[in-house]
Amino acid sequence: MTQEKWGQLRQELISKLGQNNYKTWIEPLEFSDLRDGTAVFKVPTNFMGNYVSRNFSDVILGTLSSSGERVSRLAFEVAANSTTRPSARRGGGEAQHSAGAHAVLNENDASQGGVIEALQTAPLDARFTFDSFVVGKPNELAHAAARRVSEGAEVTFNPLVLYGGVGLGKTHLMHAIAWDLKARRPDLNVLYLSAEQFMYRFVQALRERKMMDFKHLFRSVDVLMVDDVQFIAGKDSTQEEFFHTFNALVDQNKQIIISADRAPGEIKDLEDRVKSRLQCGLVVDLHPTDYELRLGILQTKVAQYRSTYPDLEIVDGVLEFLAHRISTNVRVLEGALTRLFAFASLVGRPIDMGLTQDCLADVLRASERKITVEEIQRKVSDYYNIRLSDMIGPKRLRSFARPRQVAMYLCKQLTSRSLPEIGRRFGGRDHTTVMHGVRRIEGLKQTDGQIAEDIEMLRRALEA
Repeated sequence: MTQEKWGQLRQELISKLGQNNYKTWIEPLEFSDLRDGTAVFKVPTNFMGNYVSRNFSDVILGTLSSSGERVSRLAFEVAANSTTRPSARRGGGEAQHSAGAHAVLNENDASQGGVIEALQTAPLDARFTFDSFVVGKPNELAHAAARRVSEGAEVTFNPLVLYGGVGLGKTHLMHAIAWDLKARRPDLNVLYLSAEQFMYRFVQALRERKMMDFKHLFRSVDVLMVDDVQFIAGKDSTQEEFFHTFNALVDQNKQIIISADRAPGEIKDLEDRVKSRLQCGLVVDLHPTDYELRLGILQTKVAQYRSTYPDLEIVDGVLEFLAHRISTNVRVLEGALTRLFAFASLVGRPIDMGLTQDCLADVLRASERKITVEEIQRKVSDYYNIRLSDMIGPKRLRSFARPRQVAMYLCKQLTSRSLPEIGRRFGGRDHTTVMHGVRRIEGLKQTDGQIAEDIEMLRRALEA
């Protein structure tokens, strides 16, 4: 049988199988050879060969026989870039398998319609690359692990789970991995999507009775990346399919990368077996940003803005002020800086403290620390290894008085409480006592390195 004849016979199969089945399952078949009564076809994936063998072999064999071809058996081989793994079917019998397949889909497969068309990854943000990711102590392990995975080398930990709060860089790292893999290993089929998209496609497949297509889609990838996996918690059917997809890919040594807002073990309503699977790889926490990392992010953004606002002046101390005040969310921090630059350029003024506080009044109010006096007292007493009752009590021993003054100073800096209110929380002391303690610590910070270090350590612990 020739390629030309197979092309003619394929047209007959459209009327027998329908346009959708033909487009999805028959059109991708490439006739390879006819030997000893066996018609051999190349297929993009082993799954497709098995599916066609189970569901359409009788129709194909009948069409070939009616055209005069002496064919009693079909065999399917995975196309280039893979180890051959034929699946065959004789008449109405079961498919026969041999070992060792590595299925790869290339970009041309997207034109084949059906399930393969849906393999397109979710949109990637061009800003989210490794070059634009600012590395600091809170995220250096996550960054290093993401870098390792993005090299596309042999899988060393599977899955890689990145977790942390909002705006700490999980999605940035996920996009950066995807961009890097596309550049380094264009032969790999990388699929990035959110957990909500996974769930939507699963529900759609159930509704349209295309679960085999769904399974084919998610089991044919080389790297599966699912963002915000906590959204499948409580969705029993979706979790079950995710569990089976996870196992199938791990069994094939395919890389899985997951992000979540909490550690897998802390996600409520996530099935134990799914938690267990997620915890079997490398689970990395992106810690809340510290002051140095926030300042580094702001400095990086300012350098980027220089091309757009080359003449805009930013006064010393503004970036440090923002890094101190906006401490919970990097997205809010970056958004505040963007607004600040745009506003300053519109009014033609340098970015100084006055303009910053006017322009960002709402952001600064929303970002006010919710640290309490009681929390500061507990932290300071623990830090200096003294009893809380001694620190707020009447004793004037130096070992109690200095921590007491440090706590008063931090209460003045990190809360909105007035001096009389702070005094009342420290055993009913007068506001002048609090003022003296604050001034004493401000002076010691300039001359005593240990006190300055203590204050910084405590401030970081309270802001974390």
